[in-house]
Amino acid sequence: MSPYTLRETMDETHLFFICVLSLFSLIYLFKLAIHHLKTWKTKNLPPSPPSLPIIGHLHLINGPIHRVLQHLASKYGPIMSLRFGTRQVLVITSPSAAQECFTTNDIALANIPLLLTGKYLSYNCTSVGSAPYGQLWRDLRRIMTLELFSTTRLKHYMGVRQDEVRSLIKDLLKDSFKDFSIFEMRSRIQGISFNIIMNIIADKGLYGTKVEDVNEASEFKEVIRDIFEVSGTSNPSDFIPFLRWIDYQGLEKKLLKLQKKSDRFIQNLIEKYKCKRSGLKGKAKKFIDAMLSLQESEPEYYTDDVIKSNILILLLAGTDTSSVTIEWALSLLLNHPNVLKKARAQIDEFVGNKRLVQETDLPNLPYIQCIINETLRLFPAIPLLVPHEPSEDCTIGGFEVARGTMVLVNAWAIHRDPMVWDDPLNFKPERFDKVINKGYYFIPFGMGRRQCPGSGLANRVIWLVLASLIQCFEWERVGEELVGLLEGKGLTMPKNEPLKARFKARQAMCDVLMKVPELVS
Repeated sequence: MSPYTLRETMDETHLFFICVLSLFSLIYLFKLAIHHLKTWKTKNLPPSPPSLPIIGHLHLINGPIHRVLQHLASKYGPIMSLRFGTRQVLVITSPSAAQECFTTNDIALANIPLLLTGKYLSYNCTSVGSAPYGQLWRDLRRIMTLELFSTTRLKHYMGVRQDEVRSLIKDLLKDSFKDFSIFEMRSRIQGISFNIIMNIIADKGLYGTKVEDVNEASEFKEVIRDIFEVSGTSNPSDFIPFLRWIDYQGLEKKLLKLQKKSDRFIQNLIEKYKCKRSGLKGKAKKFIDAMLSLQESEPEYYTDDVIKSNILILLLAGTDTSSVTIEWALSLLLNHPNVLKKARAQIDEFVGNKRLVQETDLPNLPYIQCIINETLRLFPAIPLLVPHEPSEDCTIGGFEVARGTMVLVNAWAIHRDPMVWDDPLNFKPERFDKVINKGYYFIPFGMGRRQCPGSGLANRVIWLVLASLIQCFEWERVGEELVGLLEGKGLTMPKNEPLKARFKARQAMCDVLMKVPELVS
């Protein structure tokens, strides 16, 4: 073929590509116009900022999405309409509207929008966190409640939580008896959360001396971190089909890579557990046992993908959320030493210094719970609740909401609403002293049918870790400056910079702490 013929062929190919692209753009704009025409005919729509063609309001999301949406709501109201590409979005920052979502419209809003993360990381939306509202979701929710989060199961695994906290204390004691040492919080606290969840799922650890394959565990922890970084509600490819076709920013390729890595780890976990399952007769059953038993009776219903999807969602939802909250809590305590002193005084009064604090002490130490609640108010682990999607047209706050709209409840903004909370930006655990239930003003774990089923477990883990660290160690900031409270990127709103703090063993606890290594197997 001559150079001229080749050039002509290339020009024709280029022209063909432009024509196809133009055709798709016209079809897209036509559908968008039809959508707007239908929207304009709706009688009562929420207020909305000016939008751009094709992308809608996506250009406004140029920072932490919960902060951007709060800023927009201050201008356009607590019930606001946005458009992300082809997707209509309703943003809720009103407690009364949130209550209406999770009571009057709870069934209508029980579905979850299909996003790229759900397709790849939830095995085509077969986890309890992403499955459409229906029989599969109800079955998975029931299994998790019975096997993991019921009062009986939480009590049963109390020893696992206690052992992991003692292992943390033992690790910290290595260099802290004589003088202050510097503590990097994030990795060590994540280790506790991972090990607790993995022990409940499959009697396996990912941190510490009991790890069977260090490289495998390290790789999977990186996968979990990457998943949180790419997850969210503002990936343009989820809202503009054309960007999905061309794999804008390589998101789909990255998700596929993460899926393959996590799938390899979890499949290996299942196969190893199957091999040793016969030798575990008489021992307490793990979550994976329950799923494998169901698979034996209904193999076409409880497929390998369903099992893997729900193991992954447990690891995602049950680890980073707890560790992030503990890190925020300690950061706030370091900035408010008077609160730390008051919490320690309550522990010393009701527990003393002759034994380690235990979960059974929780009712006698309400101030620790107040600290946790106030931390979750200021820094909820999931600042935007899981997106909901109405399966039928409904009404929220007097406004008409069309079927298929993505509904976002900004818990972060509700928790900082000056119309609801006195001095909302300041850390005041005492505000929870006499308040048992803040209702829809305080929703760190969501509400309604889709609220987090593991809130009881998360609260126990956070409480025990925090109480133990306060009882056993003295804590100081590394310098005179206050600990930074900037938020980083990710679904669970981590701190921008990992917390570092100075710590040493408390003199009053030395006799008890000397025995800790003997208590850790």
